[in-house]
Amino acid sequence: MDDQNKNLILATALSMLVILTWLYFFPPEEIVVPAEEPTAALVEGATATPTAGTTDAAVTPAAAAETIVDAPRVAIETPELSGTMSLLGGRIDDLALTQYQEELEEGSPIVKLLRPVGEADAYFAAFGWAGVDGLSADAVPGPDTLWSLENGDKLTPSTPVTLAWDNGAGLIFRNTVSVDDKFMFSVEQSLENTTGAAVLARPYGILRRHGEPTNLKKFFILHEGLVRMSDGQLEETKYSKLTDYAVDDREGTQAERIEVANNGWIGYTDHYWMTTLIPGQTSPFRSVSKYFASRDLYQAEAVMDISTVAPGETAKVTTRLFAGAKEWETIRNYENEEGVTGFLDSIDWGWFFFLTKPIFWLLHTLHQFIGNMGWSIIALTFFLKALVLPLAYKSYVSMARMKELQPEMEKLKERTGDDKQAMQQGMMKLYKENKVNPASGCLPIFLQIPIFFSLYKVIFVTIELRHVPWFGWIKDLSAPDPSSILNLFGVLPWSVPEVGSIFAIFSLGVLPIILGISMWLQQKLNLAPTDPTQKMIMAWMPWVFMFMLGSFASGLVLYWITNNTITFAQQYLIMRSHGAKPDVFGNIKSGFKREKKAANSPKAPKAK
Repeated sequence: MDDQNKNLILATALSMLVILTWLYFFPPEEIVVPAEEPTAALVEGATATPTAGTTDAAVTPAAAAETIVDAPRVAIETPELSGTMSLLGGRIDDLALTQYQEELEEGSPIVKLLRPVGEADAYFAAFGWAGVDGLSADAVPGPDTLWSLENGDKLTPSTPVTLAWDNGAGLIFRNTVSVDDKFMFSVEQSLENTTGAAVLARPYGILRRHGEPTNLKKFFILHEGLVRMSDGQLEETKYSKLTDYAVDDREGTQAERIEVANNGWIGYTDHYWMTTLIPGQTSPFRSVSKYFASRDLYQAEAVMDISTVAPGETAKVTTRLFAGAKEWETIRNYENEEGVTGFLDSIDWGWFFFLTKPIFWLLHTLHQFIGNMGWSIIALTFFLKALVLPLAYKSYVSMARMKELQPEMEKLKERTGDDKQAMQQGMMKLYKENKVNPASGCLPIFLQIPIFFSLYKVIFVTIELRHVPWFGWIKDLSAPDPSSILNLFGVLPWSVPEVGSIFAIFSLGVLPIILGISMWLQQKLNLAPTDPTQKMIMAWMPWVFMFMLGSFASGLVLYWITNNTITFAQQYLIMRSHGAKPDVFGNIKSGFKREKKAANSPKAPKAK
């Protein structure tokens, strides 16, 4: 197989990779049918009395449906959060993120993270106790216990609140809830024993989600679902896999349990938001993930070790709850300053985490100096290109030399005609005489592929690029270019196809068009195939890529344009430094002088 065919196969494989990736990342949008409002909403209660040694039966929803209790609520107000906490079960079930809107448009509602039972996408956190050794379910507080407000009237970073419940049999339970100025709640659960005998109980926290989120994206590159850390081991399980758990005979549920010695947490993650239960990082607990098929209900539990409370004593356990945006700096602070082990891994860094993590760190650092994320992406591209230049330099030289040899290859093809073996032998001789390694020209491509996918991952999953503008018409670097050639970029009055429409691929914006031109110019400096069919395919590739990448995030297209421009400039300068004088379209005006020095040598003499 000659080198021209090898290059064609490589180009075709890369094209197919991009097309398949595009189909994975941008499948046609599904029509979402709004859920009907329930006529009789449900409240989950406790199960029957657990047996000795039971650890989490008390947090299983009851089979019988109950109507919602109109319980009093406590307001939650912080710089980042607003909402209420219900005294029914002490549920944190009404929480919005005040600094984030659902859409970019002015007047769009703020993001709602948690919702009470009775609303679509009901989702809440609650904290209670499971009885052990005969302590019945009605003797301990659960998700449907009606608490009383003992201290405080509003939950703020400076004013915690305390909920209390007396079981009427000598046990007094309290939940003291506090919150910081970001997204972290702390819940101190206490059990005061005023009876004459010791009692055994397990404190727990639960996250309960009614069905999959309606805005679930289901992208191959994005993890949404369960995320947990167990003894330093990260686990990510999509919602579709949570339904595959084996049936638990004790409870009639599907569950998976992990005994965690220390360093653990459990919760659910969305694209940009997350709720996570975080027990004490040096304390053992049981990490439980459940799915109730009959109710289409997902539940994550952190069930702490058994507390033995002697008469007249009080047991206390503190569990934290993260409920908010997956901001890199905030989550890193919780990991580094507040001891939440591996919390930064709750952001979905993907398979290339060893690249995505440092790339995002560098992008974030550049943004702190520059103050604009678009210009920071451009600066990042310059940095990455400079980093790989020592490895790519000889490749660029080899590519330039192959470009200079193209006229001789054309003559060789004319002499050999259809004799492919003679053509291949002649090319190998030509390469050997001029000390050119045709395979070295592939190195820049293989260097770019993991960087490209890592940067795509960074732009797609990190909230720092969500709804962030560059300049002019680019108001959101995480979204495709909103301009369109179909209405002359806003000059004509008609609308353009919506994203997800079959015609949207033809709605090219300014950035995708510039991308196609930059790829075409870069290709002109490379060696063109001698075969007419191969030459035609290669000629079409920039425009195919233009359409394929046109619906990608603007930030990624901006990176690719900058990368192409820098690569073009590097190749152009390298060709001139070795004696060639290409014009802007890559046409060689004079050849290399190559009698004395090796072609790949950075000190090869210039042409006279």
